[in-house]
Parts: sequence; structure tokens; C-alpha cells
Amino acid sequence: MYMKPEKIIVPAVIAKTQMDLDEAVLKVKDFVKLIQLDVMDGRFVPNHSIDFDFTIPKTQCRLEAHLMVNNPEEWIDKNGGKVDALLVHIESSVAPDQIIKIAKARRKQIGFVLNPETPITRIQEYLDQIDQVLIMTVHPGFYGSTFLPEMLEKIEELRRIKPLLNIEVDGGVTLDTIGLVNKSGANMFVSGSYIMKSPNPKEAIANLKAKIEG
Repeated sequence: MYMKPEKIIVPAVIAKTQMDLDEAVLKVKDFVKLIQLDVMDGRFVPNHSIDFDFTIPKTQCRLEAHLMVNNPEEWIDKNGGKVDALLVHIESSVAPDQIIKIAKARRKQIGFVLNPETPITRIQEYLDQIDQVLIMTVHPGFYGSTFLPEMLEKIEELRRIKPLLNIEVDGGVTLDTIGLVNKSGANMFVSGSYIMKSPNPKEAIANLKAKIEG
């Protein structure tokens, strides 16, 4: 019997320094199973985040790296051992098959990320080889960007194609939008500024969970 994908809240961490990274992980590590590290190289997206020689703070959480970088293979070669899952923008990868091969050789979970303008057809041939897909509901690279409701149809389409796939959504996920994303078929909900800028991250996470339960 096949199990439906588990629904989980995933805080997204942006950090300019090791101290920023330590503080951000400490804020949320006791309240979630999975934390997303937002890696930005200042080229694929205009901002910088976790583009230094970082170490992972002590945590029982699983970690996934959202690679908003021009050379994901290079990052994976250097830092792939520090995380459990690798999320690579299909727009940045000239050799998706090679990315999958590298990740599997390292025994890491692998997913592809779709920018708002990128159709599902770009990754359709790889869906049976990967662990998850991350659909961006904002243009990547910034905290607090405006949610793009037209992306809900893309989530619905992907869920129809792969009913048991882990479908993750990132961008503008708040109490006002998470219900729509959930109804469209996502099961992994990335929230950056709503959680990380909250005076009470534990409460923010609990409030998001309440919207997707039932």
C-alpha cells in the first residue's frame, strides 16, 4: 500500500555569516523535522547567502540545500556532504542526468527546482529518478517576496502527473497563502520570512501546521 506524502513545514534559512547561520538554526531546530538552507551566489540570483565555508550547527533536523547558484555541481562537490538533500534549479543545470548521478553516488536525496516561468515539461523526463520537486511561487533570491497565485495550477498539474511525489513550495508562504498551496496538492511548505522574522517562531510554525491539518 502506498502512503501519501507527509505534510511538513520547512523553515528557510538565509545567512551572511556563520553566526547568522547558527542563530537561525537555533531558532527553529526544536520545532521542525527539516530545515532548508538557502544558498545564493550573487549571480544566479542577486543576493548572497551561505556562500562561505560554513559548518552546520548541532541539530537532529534533516537539512536540505536550495542551490540558487550557477554551478551546482561545484557546490555539491565541496559541500554536499553537509546536508541530506540537494535541490537544484533546472535553469542552472546543463546536465540534469549528471546532477542526479552525483547526488545518488553521495546517497543524497535530489530534487529539481522550477522558477515561476519554467514549465513542468523541463523536468518531466526526470520525475521517476528524483525524490522531490520544489515549485517557486515567487521569483527566487529574496525574503518576503509577493506570492504568485498563478503557480497554483502548476502544483495541481504536477500532483496529477505524480500523485505520490514530494511536492515542495517556496515563496510567500504565510497564513494567508498556505491553505491555497495545500489545496493545490503540495505537501512540503517552505516559509522564510514568516517564520524567521517572527518574534515567536514556534508559534508561527504551529499556526502554519494548523492550516494544513485535517
